[in-house]
Amino acid sequence: MTSKRKNTICLWFDKDAQDAARFYAATFPNSEVTAVHKAPSDYPGGKQGEVLTVEFTVLGIPCLGLNGGPTFTHSEAFSFQIATDNQEETDRYWNAIVGNGGQESACGWCKDRWGLSWQITPRVLTDALAAGGSEAKRAFEAMMPMKKIDVAKIEAARRG
Repeated sequence: MTSKRKNTICLWFDKDAQDAARFYAATFPNSEVTAVHKAPSDYPGGKQGEVLTVEFTVLGIPCLGLNGGPTFTHSEAFSFQIATDNQEETDRYWNAIVGNGGQESACGWCKDRWGLSWQITPRVLTDALAAGGSEAKRAFEAMMPMKKIDVAKIEAARRG
């Protein structure tokens, strides 16, 4: 039995928690599937012996995937925000998520094929927004029409 942390993010899946956890572990560094637990008896979302929960980490953040059935679905009210250091890293994560059955959204947001939202956010953008004033305004206005964030365009906007 794995030791339980004080705080773990619980993500509700229909029945694909293990597939999602494997994908996250393969996509992001410092991520792994740490345990898979099968249901001890039938439950509203499944049958005895099916995968009920999956313990995993995403970039070191402890998570629990719960195969609870189709009652609840993911929404943009929850997302993982992944800070990236350059365009190559931004592209790698964006393309992994969108290119594996996911979909693009706006301003650095995308969804994976399970409907979980991700913000792939270059540090240059968060730094520009934190700077405030006209620098933040220019970077924000440059970001607004983007789907995947273009680091060079954000850097150019910061400079004015």
